[in-house]
Amino acid sequence: MTGPGPAFGHTTVLLAQAVEALVQHPEGLYVDGTFGRGGHARAILAALTPQGRLVAFDKDPEAIAEARALAAEDPRLALCHASFGDMAAELAALGIARVDGVLLDLGVSSPQIDNPVRGFSFRFDAPLDMRMDTTRGETAADFLAHAPERQIAEVIRDYGEERFAVQIAKALVARREGGAPVRTTGELATLVAGAVKSREPGQDPATRTFQALRIHVNAELEALEQGLDAALALLAPGGRLVVIAFHSLEDRIVKTFIARHGKETYDRRAPFAPAQPLKLQAIARVKPDVGEVRANPRSRSAVLRVAERTAVPHAQGVQEARR
Repeated sequence: MTGPGPAFGHTTVLLAQAVEALVQHPEGLYVDGTFGRGGHARAILAALTPQGRLVAFDKDPEAIAEARALAAEDPRLALCHASFGDMAAELAALGIARVDGVLLDLGVSSPQIDNPVRGFSFRFDAPLDMRMDTTRGETAADFLAHAPERQIAEVIRDYGEERFAVQIAKALVARREGGAPVRTTGELATLVAGAVKSREPGQDPATRTFQALRIHVNAELEALEQGLDAALALLAPGGRLVVIAFHSLEDRIVKTFIARHGKETYDRRAPFAPAQPLKLQAIARVKPDVGEVRANPRSRSAVLRVAERTAVPHAQGVQEARR
C-alpha cells in the first residue's frame, strides 16, 4: 500500500452544475460514487439540511483516508472503501434500499495522475502500477508480463481506440521475450513512441495506451455498467442520476444507458400487454464553459449527463431505509 506522500492538488470539474442537478431534496439521501479529494462531497453536504445524508465510495486508499477526516467532522457522511460498481451490495449492507440521487465522476483524479509513484502518467518514470486500489489486483506491469499478444492488442485497441494497437502489442511481447519486460512508465512510453508512426498534434504517442491499460487494470467500464444498473434500481421516483465522463467510451455507455431506459418497452411475447413505462428521463447534457477550461485544461473533455427516475422502481416490496 502506498503512503499518502506529498499533497497533490485537484480541481473539481463541473462542481456547481453537478451538485445543482443532483440535490433536488436537501433532506434526502445521496451517493457520491467517487469521493476523490472530496470536492463534490463537500459541496453536496453543504447543500443538504441537517437531516440529509451522503454515502461516498472510493477504491483509492488515499482518497478514503481523506474522506475519513471529513466524516469525523460531519456525521451525515458515511464511507465505503469499494467501487461504485459494488454500490448495490454495499448500500444493502447499510440498510439502504432507496436514494434520492447518485453522482458518478468517472476516470482518474489529478492527485492520482500527478503522484509519480502511482504509475498513471508518462510524465514521470515510475513503477507501472495504475491501480486505483493499491491494496488489491494486478498492476499494469503484471498484466503486460503475462498477457498474450492478442489480448494486449485488444485492450489497447478497444479501450484506447489506438489504431497502432497491434504494433504496440508486438513490440511489448518482443521485449518481454527478450528478457526485459516493461516495468516502468518511462519504458512503456519510450516503447510506444517507437511503435506509433503518427499522432494528433499536441498529443503524446503514449496517451491512448496509458488510458487503455488504466481502464483495463481497474475494470472501469465494467464497474460503470454495474454502477449504472445499481443506481437505476436504487433511485426513488424523481431521483437524479448525474454522471461526469471524460472520454468517449465512458460517455457512450452513459448516453446509451439513459436512452435505453428512456423509452417505453414492449414484451414481444405478449403483444397486447401494455408497454412498460420509461424509467429515466434525460434532463441535461452539460460541457465546461470557456472559463472553466481555461482555469483547468483537464476539464476540456468532460461531459455531464443528467437523468431523472420517472417510473416507480420494481422492488415495491423492499422496505425503504433512508436513515
